[in-house]
Amino acid sequence: MNWHQQSQEELEKILNVTASTGLTKSQAKKRMKQHGLNQLEEKKKIPSWLLFLRQFQDMMILLLIGATLVSAALGEYIDALTIVFIVLLNGILGFIQENKAEKSLDALKELASPTMKVKRDGHWITIPSVEAVPGDIVKLYGGDKVSADIRLLSVNSVSAEESALTGESYPVQKSNDRLKDTNVPIGERVNMAFAGTLVTKGDAVGVIVATGMKTEMGKIAHLLSDSVKSETPLQKRLAHLGTILITGALILTALVVIIGIMQGQPFYKMILSGVSLAVAAIPEGLPAIVTVVLALGVQRMIKRQAIVRHLPAVETLGCASVICSDKTGTLTQNKMKVTALWNPSGITFRSSKKGFSKSSYENLLSFSVLCNQAAMDTTEENENVQGDSTELALIEAAQSAGISLNRLFSSYRVEKVFPFDSERKRMTVIVRDKMGKAFVVTKGAPDVLLDLTTTIMERGRAEKLSAIKKENIYRAIEDMASRALRTIAVAYRPLDKGETIKDVTKAEKNLSFIGMEGMIDPPRPEVKEAIQECRSAGIKTIMITGDHKLTAAAIAKDIGLLPEYGKVVTGREWEQASLQDKRRLLQRVYVFARVSPEDKLNIVRELRNAGHVVAMTGDGVNDAPALKAADIGIAMGKTGTDVAKEAAALILRDDNFSTIRSAIKEGRNIYDNIRKFIRYMLASNVGEILVMLFAVMLGMPLPLVPIQILWINLITDGLPAMALGLDQPEEDGMKRPPRSASESIFANGMGWKIISRGFLIGLVTLIGFMTSLHEQPNDLIRAQTIAFSILVMAQLIHVFDCRTSQTIFDRPPFENKYLTGSVLSSILLLVLVIYTPIFQPIFHTVALSVSEWILVLTLAAIPTFALAGQYLFKTEKKE
Repeated sequence: MNWHQQSQEELEKILNVTASTGLTKSQAKKRMKQHGLNQLEEKKKIPSWLLFLRQFQDMMILLLIGATLVSAALGEYIDALTIVFIVLLNGILGFIQENKAEKSLDALKELASPTMKVKRDGHWITIPSVEAVPGDIVKLYGGDKVSADIRLLSVNSVSAEESALTGESYPVQKSNDRLKDTNVPIGERVNMAFAGTLVTKGDAVGVIVATGMKTEMGKIAHLLSDSVKSETPLQKRLAHLGTILITGALILTALVVIIGIMQGQPFYKMILSGVSLAVAAIPEGLPAIVTVVLALGVQRMIKRQAIVRHLPAVETLGCASVICSDKTGTLTQNKMKVTALWNPSGITFRSSKKGFSKSSYENLLSFSVLCNQAAMDTTEENENVQGDSTELALIEAAQSAGISLNRLFSSYRVEKVFPFDSERKRMTVIVRDKMGKAFVVTKGAPDVLLDLTTTIMERGRAEKLSAIKKENIYRAIEDMASRALRTIAVAYRPLDKGETIKDVTKAEKNLSFIGMEGMIDPPRPEVKEAIQECRSAGIKTIMITGDHKLTAAAIAKDIGLLPEYGKVVTGREWEQASLQDKRRLLQRVYVFARVSPEDKLNIVRELRNAGHVVAMTGDGVNDAPALKAADIGIAMGKTGTDVAKEAAALILRDDNFSTIRSAIKEGRNIYDNIRKFIRYMLASNVGEILVMLFAVMLGMPLPLVPIQILWINLITDGLPAMALGLDQPEEDGMKRPPRSASESIFANGMGWKIISRGFLIGLVTLIGFMTSLHEQPNDLIRAQTIAFSILVMAQLIHVFDCRTSQTIFDRPPFENKYLTGSVLSSILLLVLVIYTPIFQPIFHTVALSVSEWILVLTLAAIPTFALAGQYLFKTEKKE
């Protein structure tokens, strides 16, 4: 139903209501049953028990559960219990973090307007807004949050702030006139008030035409159900890693069993050996460490005013290649500011640090305050004002020039007000000064006021408004418009002694043009630097807004977002472009203006189809579908709507765009650190696998028992790996381009480093085991203890090599105090396991002599320092 086209009589007939009496209580009750509560459908919350169970869906976790069952079946109960402990720890950590994030989000949610004034049985009553129904006659006042879609029947100087729905930063002047056109954009339906918007001034009476999910806000919320959330890059990489490890574990287990049986070994022994290899192949602590590292990153983000609703979100932002940002409230401050003044002497642009000159523009600034609909409470101590952003901007400009509201209103008294309306496009007041002299002051659109003026104020005198002077004014209007400034003109006329004004038409004639004020929704001061740093990191920022093309382009240039070769495209141009043209446009477009929610969704999808990892920021209901469709949605915590927050993965509590830059740094560092400890853990596991596999192939006893392997994977691998997750960021973190979403976790030579280091670790461990067996053939436990010690120490030395992409000498080894502490702790625990009698039978160890420790440390140092020396030799040779 095109409600904006209906007359009041047609509305009353369609909705079966009389405006003078409203609905009856029985009618309202029936309609409540028919239409339901006036609220958006909320996404059902996941029960705590199900949220906990979801933590165990990861392939690595399922593999560990399988290993637990096999270990228990073979009587290895200590191994089984240890794995169970790790699995539960991982699940609890993930559950706690997601639950905490949801509670933080709930604390941020703002309640919708709790009550509404409606007419029932001929009387105005106040009801909870959720009980409002279609057909209810309602009354709106300045400051009210609209809770349903309402067709306005009568208005009194009403304007509404609709940026949450349309993306427009300017208040919309409302009327009750029926509109003739059928296809009128939402932002131009001036006889409608929409759910989720704010009445900034005036009062009105209207009839509710839609509630709940049938409102324009509800229609946009429906789009969210069509957006399917895909896996994050980190989830994809870990799933791929899990597949590789599972495949490798199965192949190795089968290989060991087959070789052993062919050598005549007992079947049970070979199954036990296969399970030991499988345990060696799987880094049991990896899922828990990934969860903990992400959780710690999330805690750091909370300190930086960002709430992460899902753990992988920060890492995903770290590999973003495009940030699609809403303009109003995200890149800008969502409040108007006067930045230019004009009088016959020319245009003065406001500097960032100073206000305007009082001497040059006192009349212009003072009269714009007197002719103002903001509510002002002025005393000697305070000057409190409330109103829409345009009126407040005019007052702030006057205050910046040193004009005191208290002194101004003690010098002038406003005697009569002719409020602004959308037809006249102006406001007029009658004021009187202390001497008793009265003035007409009019404020409005410059082109409108020019038709009412006959003179212009120059150097304190009223001069005839000649054609040349009028042309100068028009040029100034064009100049301000080219800078995307909204212009407000001020004119006045002194009244003759004894002259009284009763009719507005009589007041608004023979005016004298004083000047103009140009205003704009200014950008956030920190945005320019943040965009520049993102650009140096290879991340393109695209503005997507419902605002005018000129306004969007001016802001984009001001903040350094729009380069000289960049294009600005409207939603209509985007919609009419072919698929091939759209893909070409995406390479050059930096600003999309006048876009619809569907356009935003389509733009995000096309960017993702082009291979980009897309981050979408926004605060309005109109941003929500694109927030959900993006790889990571970022909502504003202060100004963001509930629908936007629900669709987002990251919420900025301070609505600060620069927080995104911090999140990108954090995300890149987290991923780098995850790669570091995966490199460390897998190289260690390769060493364990090879020493076991070589021993089986050579027909030797097993160098390690399953409990030793598990201890290494938990303690020797776990503690240092966790410390690597807290490593300091590399210097080039924000100077390199984002990695490809399809990039393997083993990219940039990491796969070779894992295999080469792992091979050497396994080789030196086997050498130590064979040396011990050769010297003492009957002391298998001693040989296993030496192999166990070499493997542990080789890994603890190798962990310092994993901090850099080059060699151990490239970064100060003890820079990461957590890593140093974890290595020392692991060495201490190794000593306890070897020398404490209570642990020796559990871990199959014996005390080692000094000479044996020399052998252990010498062999353990070879993998790291031998490869480092080889790298340095190659570097020197190239030079």
